[in-house]
Amino acid sequence: MASSTSSTGVLPTGGRIFISVPDVFFIPEFVCGGLVWMLVASTRVFPPNPLGWVMFVSVFCFAVTTVWFFVFLCGANRGSLWPSLDAAVHFLAVVFYLSAAVELASVTLGLGQLASITSGNPTIYRLDIAAVVMSYVATLLYFLHAIFSAIRWKRS
Repeated sequence: MASSTSSTGVLPTGGRIFISVPDVFFIPEFVCGGLVWMLVASTRVFPPNPLGWVMFVSVFCFAVTTVWFFVFLCGANRGSLWPSLDAAVHFLAVVFYLSAAVELASVTLGLGQLASITSGNPTIYRLDIAAVVMSYVATLLYFLHAIFSAIRWKRS
């Protein structure tokens, strides 16, 4: 039977990632990151530059989290470098998501002011508000994952 932890005894593998902190945050990160991606994609991407950054961050973090999840699930995280990589990847995701969330909130605030003046369709504005909320939730989840990963890294 394969061991459920790495050679350093720190990182879980296989099904143990579903019950260990911080790896239990993988699924909520998938859900919130995917929702940000879908909500922003379902609106008009205007202005393109900041919302392009938001789309890049949500797709990039979703892809990296997917790869990271399968690395942990398959047990390929057995080296001594993996705890530090885990912390680094999640801190990078926090920085990316925080910058994207602030940009998205700024764009949504401007869109809300424009919609109140022109009495436009509030559906796009509501979708943007939902995307802002989900991007901050995703930022919080990645932050918690990064903090607990850093604690785990320091213990290794």
